[in-house]
Amino acid sequence: MTGVPHNLVLAGFMGTGKSTVGRLVAGRLGLAFVDTDAAIERRAGRSIAQIFAQDGETAFRRIEAEVCREIAAGRDQVIAVGGGALLDDSARRAFAQSSLIVCLTASLDEILRRVGDDPARPLFSADRERLAALCAARAAHYASLPHAVDTTARTPAEIAEEVMRLWNQPRS
Repeated sequence: MTGVPHNLVLAGFMGTGKSTVGRLVAGRLGLAFVDTDAAIERRAGRSIAQIFAQDGETAFRRIEAEVCREIAAGRDQVIAVGGGALLDDSARRAFAQSSLIVCLTASLDEILRRVGDDPARPLFSADRERLAALCAARAAHYASLPHAVDTTARTPAEIAEEVMRLWNQPRS
């Protein structure tokens, strides 16, 4: 990113705390909170699980990339992006140009504890091996993001404080 960021993006795998921490940070900084998954559901008029079931992951990713590019054009937002949102190069570039990107991470056991058996998460079925494989497939992508905060065994307030420290650091 060049210049001063207009937005703060929280990326990372499902269950790492992006939405929970994002709401806290937005409230404390006086910024708008945007959840890209909620924006996708509003645009599509149905849940993400329904989009996956009816149209497939490719159609979902197309909508997700479009929504992300639109949201990236805004200002003064804390944005929680879906776990795979920044796998799309156009979405990642759009956010990189306007935003400080922070990847939230957590251990596999912590993710399993947090997510449980949530039917609203189409890529998750409480199958530890499947979840571990998806985490491994995305590990290099997440590691390539500019900042990381481990959320394992930490409270949302502690994580929010660390994210706000990153936001408030002087940038060139």
